[in-house]
Amino acid sequence: MSWQHPVPRITEAERQARLSNLRRLIEANGLSGMLLGPSESLRYCTGLVWHASERFLGALVTPTALYYIAPGFERSRVETLPHLAADIVEWQEEESSAALIARLLGDKGVLALDDAMPLYFYNALAAKLGAERLRDGGPLLNGLRRLKSPAEIALIQYAMNLTLDVHRQVHAMLKPGMRASDVVKFIDQQHRVAGASGGSTFCIVSFGAATSLPHGADGDQVLGEDDVILVDTGCRIDGYHSDLTRTYKLTSGDSAFEDAWAIERAAQEAVFAAARLGAPCSSLDEAARAVLGKHGLGPDYRLPGLPHRAGHGLGLQIHEEPYIVRGNAIPLAAGMCFSNEPMLVFPGKFGIRLEDHIYMAADGARWFTEPSRGPTDPFGAS
Repeated sequence: MSWQHPVPRITEAERQARLSNLRRLIEANGLSGMLLGPSESLRYCTGLVWHASERFLGALVTPTALYYIAPGFERSRVETLPHLAADIVEWQEEESSAALIARLLGDKGVLALDDAMPLYFYNALAAKLGAERLRDGGPLLNGLRRLKSPAEIALIQYAMNLTLDVHRQVHAMLKPGMRASDVVKFIDQQHRVAGASGGSTFCIVSFGAATSLPHGADGDQVLGEDDVILVDTGCRIDGYHSDLTRTYKLTSGDSAFEDAWAIERAAQEAVFAAARLGAPCSSLDEAARAVLGKHGLGPDYRLPGLPHRAGHGLGLQIHEEPYIVRGNAIPLAAGMCFSNEPMLVFPGKFGIRLEDHIYMAADGARWFTEPSRGPTDPFGAS
């Protein structure tokens, strides 16, 4: 069915505020500018969406100006796309985009670089400016982007609701004998029908022992009568991602699976309980492993147990800061959004991943979506 609610939007005023925040960081860190590549940070700051190629297209942000750097023949295309108004500075095919950026920056000052830019852009800039004048701009950009605004949280919530509804439809239509590839096609179609014009951004559908492989198995699979089912999928709405996983069986009676499912759900709930403002990200991963350890699973990344981090940040990228992982001392703050997915793997048998996402409100943690209800009744239908 079509998703009927109005889609939230990022306004021009919000993008201007982001640009102002970036400029304050540029000045506070003694920089002359920040060079944004064809990345999600370019979209975040300016609204311009561009995909990387061998020709540089991006934006130079200084304390007082914004310049789009573009191949001459792409200017007309850039002008048709949504973006904050600013001068477009062209370079031609026989020219060097790095030389153009060096001229705009001048012969003094330090330039911070978008950490998503390819290495060959860095090398070209280092040849023109000198490596000593270049800095990693990733920490500054990531520090801005990991604190989501109310509009960003609303967009993620919209996308999550849409994908959760698709999950419900999948659960209702699954029957033994179905091919995983047909389920993937159905999920993509339903994402499009619901308003995600790009369909599924990814989709993992695994049955039986293949569920013990965190990112799925090669080849098609056929659903057996008593198989464990894992479905992990998402979409994008105005650039912002959804990402949800459900694991279940169609019939009850498998005590080994149901007991393991309960442990997985308890680990997920422990992560949520540990998500307190000011708590280090690492403490959430530790909370999940403590639950598994009580049941003789793990420790660390040993299997049966949890083979990877307990979660990842989400926004314009499906995996971004903050990472819910051992050693990450970044404290949780209002506006952070991240997954809660302490997957439980029994090699060669089955895996259980229950993935929902959390956002940190001013008064603490909130779920984007209601966690799964049970091992054979994930959406509370019965």
